[in-house]
Amino acid sequence: MELDGRVALITGASSGIGAAVARRFHEAGASIGLVSRRGDDLGLEPGMGLACDVRDRAAVEDATRRVVERFGRLDIVIVNAGVGAYGPFLELDPEQVEAMIDVNLKGTLYTAAAALPHLIEAGSGDFVSLASVAGLRAFPGESVYNASKFGQLGFTRSLDHELREHGVRASCVCPGGVNTEFAIGTGRERGDPELEGMLAAEEVAEVVLFTVTRPRRMRMLTTSFRPMIEPSWG
Repeated sequence: MELDGRVALITGASSGIGAAVARRFHEAGASIGLVSRRGDDLGLEPGMGLACDVRDRAAVEDATRRVVERFGRLDIVIVNAGVGAYGPFLELDPEQVEAMIDVNLKGTLYTAAAALPHLIEAGSGDFVSLASVAGLRAFPGESVYNASKFGQLGFTRSLDHELREHGVRASCVCPGGVNTEFAIGTGRERGDPELEGMLAAEEVAEVVLFTVTRPRRMRMLTTSFRPMIEPSWG
């Protein structure tokens, strides 16, 4: 199996893309630390569910430490926790603005600060940010979400320069629309026919697995893909 013997930490792992990645990694043989606000382990074994809000740096550090203590190592970090709210900037609630910056961007920074020392010490590993096409191009009604994802993408691309000499790879996976509970009630509505044409979380998980299973002489920098229903852009 592709990930036999490897240990992965996944944030936002209780639902959506995070849960799909956790299940696919489990099928591939990985031991998994599933970090989420609910702390659900999804019934995966060996797996470890950890309740953690990625906006809390100390909590992220504690969750990472517990995963390493349980499994003895850390090989893969998937930064997936994210929130979104869509609409004109001046109509967004201040709480929504804070949440997108705190979860999407600061959560990425906190997870990196807690996990990267373990990868560097091992001299190997993968740090993957689940970003978005919204980190590559601005969209109307997504100004703050764009800001958080542009920041996440820029941070991870910078890490590529810093980590390569340590044998650690930093990658961004940037899907288009995915049919999950993401942003339901803050820009998306259940039952919207457009959701059916979007990507499945399991399809995104396959791309994440592909990214971390490339030969060590190769590193994936930014991988972007979109459902057929979404228009292209230059």
